[in-house]
Amino acid sequence: MKSRSLTIPEIGFIAATRAAAGAGLALLLAGKMRRATRKRVGITLLTVGAVSTIPIVAGIFCKTKARTELPTSA
Repeated sequence: MKSRSLTIPEIGFIAATRAAAGAGLALLLAGKMRRATRKRVGITLLTVGAVSTIPIVAGIFCKTKARTELPTSA
C-alpha cells in the first residue's frame, strides 16, 4: 500500500468539501424546506463538494508522483 502525507490545511479542505457534499445530499433527501429551495441549495452544495474534490485528488496524486520522480542522491 502506498502512503501519502497530507498537511493539516489539506485535511481541513478535504473535510470541508466532504461536508458540503454531504449537506447538499442531505438537503436533497430531507423534507424540511420548500421543495424548490431545498432542491436548488442541495444541488449547489452537492456540486461544490463534488467539483472541489477534483483539484484535491489531482494535488495529492501529483505531489506523490513528483516525490517518486526525484533523483535520489547516492
